[in-house]
Amino acid sequence: MSLPRRLREIPVSYRVPVIVALLMVVISAVISERVLDRLSHTQETYLDAIAETYLDGLSSAVVPAVLRQDVWEVYDALDRSSSSYAALSPVETVVTGADGRILAATDPMRMPTFSQLPASYLTRQGPGIVTIDEATLTGFAKRNLLYQGQSIGAIHATFDVSHLYAERREILVTLLVTNGVLAVLFSLGGFLIVRQMIAPMRILENHMRSAVDGAAEPISQARIPKGDGEVAGLFRGYNTLVRAERERSNFAMRLAEEEKLSSLGRLASGMAHEINNPLGGLFNALDTLKKHGETPGVRETSISLIERGLAGIRDVVEAALATYRPERSHRPLSAHDLDDVRLLIKPELQRKRHRLDWDIVWGDLAELPVRGGPVRQAVLNLLLNASTVTHEGGALSLKADSSGHHLNIEIGDQGPGIPPDIAAILVDRDPGPAVRAGRGLGLWMVRRVIDDLGGRCAVTARPGGGTVVTLTIPFEREMKANAA
Repeated sequence: MSLPRRLREIPVSYRVPVIVALLMVVISAVISERVLDRLSHTQETYLDAIAETYLDGLSSAVVPAVLRQDVWEVYDALDRSSSSYAALSPVETVVTGADGRILAATDPMRMPTFSQLPASYLTRQGPGIVTIDEATLTGFAKRNLLYQGQSIGAIHATFDVSHLYAERREILVTLLVTNGVLAVLFSLGGFLIVRQMIAPMRILENHMRSAVDGAAEPISQARIPKGDGEVAGLFRGYNTLVRAERERSNFAMRLAEEEKLSSLGRLASGMAHEINNPLGGLFNALDTLKKHGETPGVRETSISLIERGLAGIRDVVEAALATYRPERSHRPLSAHDLDDVRLLIKPELQRKRHRLDWDIVWGDLAELPVRGGPVRQAVLNLLLNASTVTHEGGALSLKADSSGHHLNIEIGDQGPGIPPDIAAILVDRDPGPAVRAGRGLGLWMVRRVIDDLGGRCAVTARPGGGTVVTLTIPFEREMKANAA
């Protein structure tokens, strides 16, 4: 994981104080650098000025003595100048003549009179008035002695500048401590302020997260700030959205139930016909048994007729119950489920004189690792929709096969085609405005079933007219393991 991505994953309540602290460190470094640079420039200017004064005064005092080669008078001038310029902290002062030999020095034992000046004294001077050696914390200055435009000697001075660097260190420590304390205070203040600012956002985030896991809950009035602030408006807007979503969901559920009941009513009228026909035969068989029950042939024929009639009624009732009652168990899909669908759709097909092309490739398995109840309900709803849009005397089709780890089901019709906004209920992530307007609720029920099974839907147009709805449903691992 890259560093920028890791930084983005840090909560805002911690990220902002850290950014504030880093900014304070950068600002402190810049300010400290500028302060120290300014202090260094001021100290060097001050040192140049006081060294210039020292050399001016000393050169005025020693020029007559240098002209006369009066060593003792030069010594006396050096002694008086060292006590007068104690603030400059002179370490060593050497006066040389025109020939470069030493006339006098503040340390005559190390620099004897009339000895040759060391070569290092001639190369240590820089372009400025005072040249500082940071390794030894000393400063060097040189002043040529002139008389009537002629050089008669020179003054070589060495100063102690350690107190200047000590002052710089003291100021640097003060800056670091002060800026560090300010950075900590600003970071803590930023942390508290940011947490206070994003506290409402955390409340909203928690409610939105709970909405993902279950039903969305409105924010309580106690947590909504008083007044018409931005946070209060945001919370009220969220509550309005939650209430609207609840109303829409309840409205859609009611319409879906009504659609389901409408489909059940259509099937019930056909089922009544399917049940009434065997009942007429059953009553005839009973009358025959009452009158001619003693005759063996008549009795066996009548009993056989009653058994077939009751078996037919039982199949119709069981198919309806298995389709419309909620299933508590995850019963695998079997061939009987699709046979029940064909039995239930039969009255509707007969009423509109439809032909159903039936192509089921089941294979050798008695059951498939897919929940049977939801699948048969989805197939029945799609077949009812296909029958509704297909003209009288047209043809419907149902194809089903299992390939790999999926169950593929195709339902075709000869209707005018599904409008794009209605087809979006099956294929798009959001059911769209069609459901909100109360349209396509049968397809929405199919979509909910397929989503619950982890499958997907596809809608395509037939070349000769009509629509094909394809359902691809993956096998469930637990059922597959149990079947194995």
